Amino acid sequence: MTRSRVNLFLQKTFVYTILITMALLIIFIFYTLLVNASRTHVDIQKGFSAFFGNYFGKNLENLLANNNINVLNAMKNSFIIATATAFLSTYVSALTAYSIHLYRFKGRNFLFMFILAVMMIPSQIASVGLITILYSIGFVVNYFVLIVPAMAAPATFFFLKQYLDTILNFELVEAARVDGAGEIRIFHTIVMPLIKPALAIQFIFSFVASWNNFFFPSLIIQSPNKRTIPIVISLLKNSSPDSFDLGPVYMLMVLSIFPMIIVFIIFSKQIIKGITLGSVKG
Repeated sequence: MTRSRVNLFLQKTFVYTILITMALLIIFIFYTLLVNASRTHVDIQKGFSAFFGNYFGKNLENLLANNNINVLNAMKNSFIIATATAFLSTYVSALTAYSIHLYRFKGRNFLFMFILAVMMIPSQIASVGLITILYSIGFVVNYFVLIVPAMAAPATFFFLKQYLDTILNFELVEAARVDGAGEIRIFHTIVMPLIKPALAIQFIFSFVASWNNFFFPSLIIQSPNKRTIPIVISLLKNSSPDSFDLGPVYMLMVLSIFPMIIVFIIFSKQIIKGITLGSVKG
């Protein structure tokens, strides 16, 4: 008994050591980013500093005053695209996962395996053909070309399908049918509330992936008014040497992180609630 307790203590110590180390590393990265956002270009080039500078407000002013880019407009564009993409991809994936989980139809297994096979194709390769088609039809002047293709999210579908396999019983759906509920109503009033933790996780992942997406938008977006945050950051980093300033670059990175933090804080409540519920049921 004593030996088993010692082994358990050593295992917990090992796990917590790794978790604390990773947490401190992430905090250090964010702290360094904030420190550099408050320093001048010359100070940043000198190397690491553990102390904040007094150039935070000036870097923000220089960033917003840059006539070549519109930071606030880029953040608005990124927020619209990321929110729409996260909502639609999560909803469509949940609906697809529910239909394949619940219904038994011809070709069901083939459809499931086909979706899994699509996961093996790198998104960059799939984007090449899509970009060629979009340019050939001249359909590259709006947000829909970034939002609509993102609705097909095989990884999100697979996660939700596995979650439904473990939590949704057919008897629950059958009871709702007996009470007179339609299929769409069952999905919205019973299934979606039941899988809120999984939806919250996938919404966060989809939002962050869309917010940080640079490859596809950089090839599609032509208008300066439709640029997203990753494109604006690349423009700042690739500016001419005589006007290049690291201070506004770090400041823009700080600003670009806050929406993702806010989204995580909002939906983390559902994640924690789901973990707590699962531990109680266990």
